[in-house]
Amino acid sequence: MDTSTERLDKSRLEQLSLFRWQLRRFLRFSEDAAREAGITAQQYQLLLHTQGFPGREWASIGELAERLQTQHHSAVALTTRCEEAGLVQRRPNRSDARLVEIHLTRAGRRCLEQVARMHASEIPALAEVVARTRKAGG
Repeated sequence: MDTSTERLDKSRLEQLSLFRWQLRRFLRFSEDAAREAGITAQQYQLLLHTQGFPGREWASIGELAERLQTQHHSAVALTTRCEEAGLVQRRPNRSDARLVEIHLTRAGRRCLEQVARMHASEIPALAEVVARTRKAGG
């Protein structure tokens, strides 16, 4: 992080403001889309992140905690709530018994796909703002 006392120019602050606004709009949209599907935004993120690793259809609790930027015990609690809702299931890893895999259930996959489809129209607008912000100097 730059800690210099040099002032940022007004146009840079405008770009940062626009970026933060568009990011918050996207997050609000995501929260509303998840709620419309009957889950929380955090549950949607957990479902999404189970599918975020190339070559496999699951994630570990540690990976989910990292992707969610939360503590391990919080990821465990969220996983338990998703499991109780029938969205995910825990499975032992075949080669390492210490590792627990978090897999989507059919209901979890349907829910994930419903919310993810709703996001498809919002991603380009956010991507455009990110690109403009990067051009303006990150």
